Amino acid sequence: MESRARTLPTDSTSRASPLWRLVPLVQRHKWRFWGGMSLINAGRLLEAFMPLYLKMGIDRIAAGDMRLALPALAILGLMVFRYWAFNLGRRYVREVGVDAAFDLRQRLYWHLELQGPRFFARYTTGDLMARAINDIMLIRQLIGMGTRLLFVLGFSGIIAFIFMFHQSPSLTLLLLPALPVFAVIGWVLAKKIFMQSTQVQEGFSSLSAQVQENLNGIRTIQTHAQEDREVARFEAASDQYAGSYYKLMFLNSGLTSAMLVATGFTTLIVVGYGGMQVVEGAITLGTFTAFIFYLNMMLAPIKEGGVMVTLFQRGGSAAARIFEILDHEPEIGDAPDAAPLDEIGGSITLNHLSYVHPASSGEGGWPALNDVSLEIGKGEMIALLGRVGSGKSTLLRLIVRLLDPPPGTVYLDGRDIRMLPLAQVRSEVALVPQDPFLFATHIAQNISYDNPDRATDEVWRAAESADLEATIRRFPDRLETMVGERGVTLSGGQKQRASLARGLIRETPVLLLDDCFSSVDTETEEFILSRLKTLRQGRTTVMVSHRVSTARHADRIVVLDEGRVAEIGTHKELIAKGGLYATLERQQGRREELAQTLAENAGGEA
Repeated sequence: MESRARTLPTDSTSRASPLWRLVPLVQRHKWRFWGGMSLINAGRLLEAFMPLYLKMGIDRIAAGDMRLALPALAILGLMVFRYWAFNLGRRYVREVGVDAAFDLRQRLYWHLELQGPRFFARYTTGDLMARAINDIMLIRQLIGMGTRLLFVLGFSGIIAFIFMFHQSPSLTLLLLPALPVFAVIGWVLAKKIFMQSTQVQEGFSSLSAQVQENLNGIRTIQTHAQEDREVARFEAASDQYAGSYYKLMFLNSGLTSAMLVATGFTTLIVVGYGGMQVVEGAITLGTFTAFIFYLNMMLAPIKEGGVMVTLFQRGGSAAARIFEILDHEPEIGDAPDAAPLDEIGGSITLNHLSYVHPASSGEGGWPALNDVSLEIGKGEMIALLGRVGSGKSTLLRLIVRLLDPPPGTVYLDGRDIRMLPLAQVRSEVALVPQDPFLFATHIAQNISYDNPDRATDEVWRAAESADLEATIRRFPDRLETMVGERGVTLSGGQKQRASLARGLIRETPVLLLDDCFSSVDTETEEFILSRLKTLRQGRTTVMVSHRVSTARHADRIVVLDEGRVAEIGTHKELIAKGGLYATLERQQGRREELAQTLAENAGGEA
């Protein structure tokens, strides 16, 4: 699937109309598309011959000639072949719509996988889901049904006009003045339908975003007793969406009704004038009957004009919303001359690294790191310590290129990290985040996420290293235990340890731990850290922590303060300096003593 997503057709230009930019998706399946169109048009052509045999039969009846076998069998045969051609042709064209939607959805999903934090700060999850589901569904309907109506009904109109003119030139010319009226009505209402369709789809995106946000924050809503307010907010958003949709349906119904009235008026004129010609003997009753059938064939595109215009306008606005996302270039990507290293050793160099977080609007931002220089040797265990907002997590994200560092500031094994392929960096540098994310599947698949085919023994070893083995064995289904969406069935500490096991099982040359012990008690933390030093022997480990008790296990400790390196050294060296690290150690020590005293007093009272 990945290879197919990578090779999907791209647009020749982003300046083209959204509808024209859908053409490459259809060209990918052009043989089925045009084959299906040809079959349907062949069916329409066969249908055009049916009134001729109907005319033959009526004229024979009027003349008292009851030889009706030929016209009857001819009409029956044409009906059979017409049904076969229509059925097969429609199937092919609809399949092209489904496949084109599949290709576009794959391309959109792959594009989303490449985006960075600024993109996701601008577009909400609910909005993106609405575009990926609802908007692509409208594009599928446009390709699978709208194009068929456009080409087939257009062809039917031309064929019918030719046959009508052959039967009665005067009746046919009588219809020509009405055609510009149809075009003006369709053009005026089409523009309104396009604008209203965009409002409807944006309303659906807003509604989806609100639902997604509320479901993710359901515990916060419940603990603050805000259910009624959120239901009211949803009701207001739903009413607004329904109102926009009603306006769209009103416009669509108005267009359809206008076309039906216009075609009905045209039919009335033809019946009146044609009836007079029959009475006067200018044309036969059979000719008049055939002409009425051809008139219906020619008016069919006009009668279906409301449906066709709505499909194209809604599909066009949906395509514009999809290409808005696809035109958003990924913030982080491979340099044109990026080349992989034969082997990643694990040494890291930070050279006067400064970083400013960009605002979601792209203007301004806030500084996170300022002139940070640091050498981390292969196999070292480094602890990053500092107050909240000192830039610790930002530094880890820059090393793994979840954020893009300035050129010449971050080196991996002596190579500028921006000159390495992004895939190599992220496969050889593992990041365990502070806020663990677990997929709604069983524990084993969460731990072995990078390679679902890992042996069960590997999964158990990783769980043991993260001090999660005993917990898993207490579950009835053990490794097959389902953890629910975002790991809802596990505690905070269990989720952090599962996320840590996911990082440890990869055995990467560089492991980044972003305060992943914050929900773990000190005893468990001590056990994990003691195992970690053995497991990571010869491999580089950088861990962020707020606890001095965690940092003291590292070979060296780097203290950050307001985005700058304040102190570097071992635990003993930094305590001896009496600086910021020593201050943090004293403060945390007093808090631990106070917590222990309170616990003892509570135990005595009990």
